[in-house]
Amino acid sequence: MVNTEKQLELRHYRCVVAVAHSLHFARAAAELGISPPALSKQIQEAERLLGTRLFQRSKRAVAITSAGALFVAEAQRALEQLAQAQEVARRAGRGELGRLEIGYVGSAVYSGVLQRAFARFRASHPGVTLQSREVAMELLPAMLERGELDFAFVRPPMRYPEGVDSVVLLRDRFVLAVPEHSELAGGTGVVAPQALAQLPLIVPEQEWGTLETARRGGFAPLVASRPGSLLSVLAQVSLGAGCAIVPQAVLTGITLPGVCYRELAGAPIASEIAVAFRRHEQNRAARAWIAQLRAAAVP
Repeated sequence: MVNTEKQLELRHYRCVVAVAHSLHFARAAAELGISPPALSKQIQEAERLLGTRLFQRSKRAVAITSAGALFVAEAQRALEQLAQAQEVARRAGRGELGRLEIGYVGSAVYSGVLQRAFARFRASHPGVTLQSREVAMELLPAMLERGELDFAFVRPPMRYPEGVDSVVLLRDRFVLAVPEHSELAGGTGVVAPQALAQLPLIVPEQEWGTLETARRGGFAPLVASRPGSLLSVLAQVSLGAGCAIVPQAVLTGITLPGVCYRELAGAPIASEIAVAFRRHEQNRAARAWIAQLRAAAVP
């Protein structure tokens, strides 16, 4: 059954607390910016709604009753909670509070790009929670479009849905990862793309490096497997399953026994890490990070 009885309003709480603090109606009224008669009316109305006296009043003094003291203790907490709620709403509206969901490919971590981006934003927006998870790269754009993610750290080139934009945070190059007992592991010179024509290749999520190396070498890649993440790719290389074209950034992020790295001959094959986001983002915290990421973008 719905309670249709009139309830105390915020004005009642404020008036009772003000009188309890000063125990003087004229001073409390001045503090609230209302007249003493108007304040007396609010107190009387509060007492009527509560069914008990909150103050004992005489011509010379005002004293709080035991019921009034208990009520004021709770009312004070309620007013403080209300003030906190208002401040939270204001800060959230300014983008200072909130939660952002981030998806990333492993190389964003191995290269340090994700860590640097997180550190900068947390320093300027400590009240925003960043929740992150590694996701298969081909799933990231659609998750961003559906609103399951707010940001996606990816490896271009890739096709984005309508309304999704991105900025590049790192420009890198591709290198060759080979098993340590491979003939290509020896020496210090560069490896020509055509030398990989007959070798099995382990292809990572971003296959651009593999395809461009094969194009330059004039051969169709002999794909041994597509295990997914760069760590899985390098694990296959370490087990002797084949070679792989991987970003140079993994050299400092992943160290596996049984893997050697060699430079590829010719002009460097560009490897990039970018962050994708919704072009018309409404979330204030997300918009603040977008501005920061744009400022950190590489030309």
